Amino acid sequence: MDKGVRNNLFPKYISPIVSRYRCPACNSFNSVDFNKIFDGRLLFSCSKCKNCALVPKHSDADSHDSAYLEFLDLYDNGRIAKSDDLNAIMQQERILRPPSEIKRLLESNNNKKGTKNKLLTEVLYSQQDYVVDYRVIQGPDGKLGSTVDDLPVDDRITSVLSRKGIKRLYTFQEESVNKILRGKNTVIVAPTASGKTEAFCIPILQKISEVIHSSLLPSRQVFGIFVYPTKALSRDQLPKIREFAESLGIHVGIFDGDTPPNERNSILDSGPEIIITNFDVIHYHLWHKTKFSYLLRTSRFLVVDEAHIYTGVFGANVHYIIKRLERLSRNKLQVIAASATLKNASEFCGTLFGREMEVIQGEGRKGKINFVMLFPSLRSHRSLVLDLVKRTTGGGHKTIVFSNSHLGSELLSFYLSRQGIKIKVHRAGLLPSVRKIVEQSFKDGKLMAISATPTLELGIDIGDVDAIISSIVPINRLTQRFGRAARRGQEGYALLALGNDPISQYYRSHPDDYLADQEQAYTDPSNPFVQEYQILAMACDKPISKYEFHNENSRNVNDAIQKLVSKDLIRLSSDEKFFVPNFKKAYEKLNEYSIRGIGNKVDIFFNKRIVGQRTLPQAIEELHQNAIYFLSGKRYEVKKLHYDAQQTEQPYYAELMSIPADYQYYTRAMVDEWPSIIEIYEQKKVFGIEVKYCSLKIQKKVVGYANIEIGQEMTQGKKVMFSEPIEFEFITKGFVFRAPKPIDILKYTNDEDYVEMSGYHASEHVLIEGSSMITGGASQDMGGVSLGSSGLIFIHDGSIGGNGASRVLYERFDNAIRRALRILVECPCKSESGCPRCTYSYRCGNNNEYLHKIAAIEILNKAASGQQTEIGQNVQADRALV
Repeated sequence: MDKGVRNNLFPKYISPIVSRYRCPACNSFNSVDFNKIFDGRLLFSCSKCKNCALVPKHSDADSHDSAYLEFLDLYDNGRIAKSDDLNAIMQQERILRPPSEIKRLLESNNNKKGTKNKLLTEVLYSQQDYVVDYRVIQGPDGKLGSTVDDLPVDDRITSVLSRKGIKRLYTFQEESVNKILRGKNTVIVAPTASGKTEAFCIPILQKISEVIHSSLLPSRQVFGIFVYPTKALSRDQLPKIREFAESLGIHVGIFDGDTPPNERNSILDSGPEIIITNFDVIHYHLWHKTKFSYLLRTSRFLVVDEAHIYTGVFGANVHYIIKRLERLSRNKLQVIAASATLKNASEFCGTLFGREMEVIQGEGRKGKINFVMLFPSLRSHRSLVLDLVKRTTGGGHKTIVFSNSHLGSELLSFYLSRQGIKIKVHRAGLLPSVRKIVEQSFKDGKLMAISATPTLELGIDIGDVDAIISSIVPINRLTQRFGRAARRGQEGYALLALGNDPISQYYRSHPDDYLADQEQAYTDPSNPFVQEYQILAMACDKPISKYEFHNENSRNVNDAIQKLVSKDLIRLSSDEKFFVPNFKKAYEKLNEYSIRGIGNKVDIFFNKRIVGQRTLPQAIEELHQNAIYFLSGKRYEVKKLHYDAQQTEQPYYAELMSIPADYQYYTRAMVDEWPSIIEIYEQKKVFGIEVKYCSLKIQKKVVGYANIEIGQEMTQGKKVMFSEPIEFEFITKGFVFRAPKPIDILKYTNDEDYVEMSGYHASEHVLIEGSSMITGGASQDMGGVSLGSSGLIFIHDGSIGGNGASRVLYERFDNAIRRALRILVECPCKSESGCPRCTYSYRCGNNNEYLHKIAAIEILNKAASGQQTEIGQNVQADRALV
């Protein structure tokens, strides 16, 4: 084809969209289409004459035009495949899965009739997604134990079980009953809705009944404290607990922020034998020494349901609240924990509760669930999820969609609402009253779908759920989410939507690794900031003996005591035997503290009323001036952030204002961070790399933001820089290492500094994002910084004081290096900087700039091959890349 003809096919005055190109075979002007494929290539096709081709996508600015010219070259050379050949090509190259393989997947799951299921057919035979896995999940019926009449419990308990139609307990329930009756500290790990509540309720009520009837008590006493992470879950579980308790004449009461005054007074006047509450309430009343705190001093049993919730900073606080509770209690507490998803139950609960725990593993009956793992080959992750929701709700299936961030859940609701789907957001940061309305509307059938964050992983009863759609999380977290579906025995759907990210790309090729990568719960009670606040609260509970913490394991606690003395928050008593609080200062300090996150709160206002809260340091990234903030599926602009890093005593708040519904953008903060080492805790060699785990000071600055166009799957956007950055400084924990220098690639570049620092930055990204499942999803709780071309990379906890996440990665760093290298090598993209499926991070504070894929491959390959590096003393870097 000569250049004149080619120029006629390629008019320059038309903008670079589909209608710009003509088909070289039939000369049709509006029939050429192209779609971006997951590996970066473009699929060209003509709807009129059916000519089509797969063409490499160029990385230069005018990439669609370059790809179109390549398409013409293929046509000239006779290498254009007809559409009936295209499907075979895409199946051969694993862009789509061949129908024969899907049929075998169905048959291997005894689902030969699967194609008659409309929803399943549409999902499995999609022409836009690769079916990574399909299987029918129908857990085995739990093994049955003895009849209820054989249980060593009161006949009134067995009568309740009989009325409920329960003739025999599952073996895990029977084992739980026996161990708890024998006084063992116990962790019950069993699927959602399998009967964990009965497993701990029956023996505890039996023991309480025995104590009541074997002793002459002057009045009712609290014997059991049942702790749930949310007030909604407490009320959800109350009827089940009360049904058993009332049969024995045992009283149960809920005491939390939603308890009406008359019920509260009744509980305080004559404490029920069982109190249902949460750790926030216990913490507050202990250090205020209220009447309620005195009721708790007679307790003998502590039940902690949904134990997997108490990770990170929250878990560290809970660790000390339990110590404080025991310190005041007249009895040694017997601790019983329950969870549907705890892989490392013995280790984690041992750390959380400060004692050895016996683990009981259980199974339970559930309905048939069709599990499908999908990878978006020819569309974005968001397009895949939107399509799945429309299909499930369109088929009359009530659906919960789980996102892993509050922005993700808000964006999904925003898009679906515009398309007429009845959906609402359920996430942390919304007012409790808003979440209750959403829960009830879904239960009543007024809503067909909820866009949720992990807030709905808990066992709140929101009625029938037919379908769960989830973004990627560790397999045991996914199992917890999927436990929501088909609880009533109906057929359910569990759809895992892989994304445009490094770990999804990896699991597309290695699905067996996904099933093997289990989440490891983590917490760090040695967090010095948690210790400082909790030891201060402990002194308010009851004066601390000068010799109370004298053993060798109490060094950190004694350090915290000395810090509190130096700040005049506590002081020695006049007889110098006890540390007592300076009540005025102590109360001011503790009143500002939240056990769920150390950072100060930033209240969010709209039309002069509070509509939500966020915590520092995350708040300065989400609520800076002109940020677009999502709330309940709607977008607002931050009119002003009232925040001054120097005025720590002032309340922080943000003001929102309305924006037009057709406003085209949302925002992502651009962040600078600079770490410095305070103290080294330990060090080791990983392959040949020196790695040090340490205490760090992080200086964070929000220097501007990027505008991201709504509807575009962009990882970069137009930048707006602030004249004055927003600054925040905090202490946390993390580790540091010096990455090997990529000397081979540097031989072939004229800009060594840029390539080197970009290689380190890309390595930092993929080490954190790509290791997410190795660390049990901990990447969400971490941050990272690479210091220019120095080779120094810091990976740290995102919370003030530390949350234990980086510690998990530190312990598994060898596996993280291997996995990161495989992700980069196996990603087929040809771009110098990489792509969202290998080097990009949606949390990048540098707008995903300064990234170099080939340099990162060399760096990680040298690391895995054992090249020796040391951190050294002198650190010089021209910039920090986040």
